[in-house]
Amino acid sequence: MNARRATSPTLWMRAAAGLEVLTGLALIVAPSLLGRLLFGSNLNAAGEATGRISGFVMVCLAAGCWPRASKSGRHQARFPLIALSWLAAAFLVVTGLIGSNVGSLLWPAAALHLILAVLLTWTQPST
Repeated sequence: MNARRATSPTLWMRAAAGLEVLTGLALIVAPSLLGRLLFGSNLNAAGEATGRISGFVMVCLAAGCWPRASKSGRHQARFPLIALSWLAAAFLVVTGLIGSNVGSLLWPAAALHLILAVLLTWTQPST
């Protein structure tokens, strides 16, 4: 991958939005499985319902943030993905450090969100 492509905001927005689509679909289809993989425990019925609703929200967020250039050529929906990536990374890292609910995918998910947060912020054009 060349340097110009690696610093492309569109590339990292698509990566972040794609990650949210996959996570949202996993929450819709199998919320307890994702809960077990991330936090090492199963969800009760209310947790499953909340997980499914959260999955729909994540898919909608990703669809709204999918890169589309405006007339000015700027991507208007980058900020929600940046905020989500930083907040998810912080939550997952704190959860992992507390150590109460750690599943096999918690640290990889935290690392992935942190990497995407840095890349999305780094490629944010100055105004």
